Amino acid sequence: MLTASAKFTVGQVVRHRVHPFRGVIFDIDPTFSNTEEWWESIPEENRPSKDQPFYHLLAENETSYYVAYVSEQNLVRDDSGEPVEHPEVAEMFGPMLEGGRYGIGAHLH
Repeated sequence: MLTASAKFTVGQVVRHRVHPFRGVIFDIDPTFSNTEEWWESIPEENRPSKDQPFYHLLAENETSYYVAYVSEQNLVRDDSGEPVEHPEVAEMFGPMLEGGRYGIGAHLH
């Protein structure tokens, strides 16, 4: 799951470089691991390279919560310190820790 080449880590809060959403990373694929249909649905001029880490996010925007699958090149750190309100975040990670990130299994004490 995690690789030495991954720029971000599970529990980290990130935001999309272009689109207005942010989320918490809950899984990492070392390279693209989704369907060709998903890949083809991205406009060709915006398709990222498959040979980079891809991140599974519990994501949110102004109107909804969802799971996003995003290439590393399209993510940046979110240093706002604001918690992610996605309803599955508390279940999966518990409360936000100091430093603006979430810990794996922190709520399982």
